[in-house]
Amino acid sequence: METIRFKKRGGFHLWFEETGPSSGQKVARLRSSSSEEDFKYGSPETINSCSSNPDFSSLASTPNDSSPASFRKSPWSSFVASNSLCPSVEETNACPCKELIGTLVLEEGHVYSLAVSGDLLYTGSDSKNIRVWMKQKALSGFKSHGGLVKAIVIAGEKIFTGHRDGKIRVWRGLNKKSRVHKRLGTLPTLKDYLKNSFVPTGFFEVKGCRSGLWLRHSDAISCLCFSEDKTLLYSSSWDKTFKVWRISDWKCLESIRAHDDAVNSIVAGCDGLVFTGSADGSVKVWKRELEGSGTRHSLFRSLFKQDYAVTALALNPDATLVYCGSSDGLVNFWDCENNLSHGGAFRGHKLAVLSLVTAGTLIISGSADKSISVWRICEKEHSLLTTLTGHNGPIKCLAVEEDHESTSDQNQWILYSGSLDKSVKIWVLKDQTLPTQCLKETNSSSY
Repeated sequence: METIRFKKRGGFHLWFEETGPSSGQKVARLRSSSSEEDFKYGSPETINSCSSNPDFSSLASTPNDSSPASFRKSPWSSFVASNSLCPSVEETNACPCKELIGTLVLEEGHVYSLAVSGDLLYTGSDSKNIRVWMKQKALSGFKSHGGLVKAIVIAGEKIFTGHRDGKIRVWRGLNKKSRVHKRLGTLPTLKDYLKNSFVPTGFFEVKGCRSGLWLRHSDAISCLCFSEDKTLLYSSSWDKTFKVWRISDWKCLESIRAHDDAVNSIVAGCDGLVFTGSADGSVKVWKRELEGSGTRHSLFRSLFKQDYAVTALALNPDATLVYCGSSDGLVNFWDCENNLSHGGAFRGHKLAVLSLVTAGTLIISGSADKSISVWRICEKEHSLLTTLTGHNGPIKCLAVEEDHESTSDQNQWILYSGSLDKSVKIWVLKDQTLPTQCLKETNSSSY
């Protein structure tokens, strides 16, 4: 591997890494004294455009704390701004559809993953800690030794976390009997790992020079998601594959070499279809079929191929539209009810879209330009409701839940945004105002 230092800004270095003898794939990474993170953009053109932007070289502006605090004393502090608009949102006409109600500031590391379950908020960071919050107060926490926590998903009382070391860890969540999180196991399990280690067919080629077990990711996990009925867990990775896990016995059912570069995101829905987005600039659709007690995923179609990396995917709540965010700042979408036809594209960011979530009729995107854009869809036409600003670093992750305590007749949502500025901001979104800007959508015939 050849590593070239490109630029230094403050205490941070921007590196370019070229992997493989002839692959030509490139990685843009930001490194600091105690953390390294991951912007896999794929094409050299994208890397060049990002590195030339001064905002990209300052992805995190807060110095790292080299001595993380223990769980007994929470390193977070909560700043509550109830019933007040975010003071950093600069608009001529303040829009009442958004409200900043709190900020959690993390001193031990940047925020890379979020998950919401009822009243509980789970946060993952590059400190290897997973924190649990209730009503903006620290409730519990647990620590993993598998590197930064890149993904968190929850099914019942079980919590699944994906890590930089390529492993998935399973935890028992809080319940009435226990207020302590306990690690239940690791995927792949030790039993399956040893069983396949003695079988020649249990290995496959990794990066052209060595072999690895097919049921273990050989690089960082980028995303986790469940099937519609939550009986299957999907994991995507920088190793260009996604894997299928049966939740009932934690068995790895399949490993699919999906793309020519890192798989950055995966979502499942639309009648058994699975969507993967990659740094190679493509979005692929996989059809799931049941074979006895196992599964078989086959390539159904490729939605499109572009020069810019696909960085985020999301399905709307009805699983009728699939959204794709990419490193050029665009969000494309396809209509699942119309043979996955391309519905258009809209732009709300100057830099890469790093995260996407949906809630009701809202589509929310977080970007490397440190802003959050909120759109509303009506009859498959998208209109920009508002732009949320206030973070001092890229928006790495988003989570949203319905506000059940709201007394308003309008739909109201609680949005959590995690950033590389070491903070989580908590917003109230109300779908009750007219759009502030109409977005002209791209003609689908160009794809």
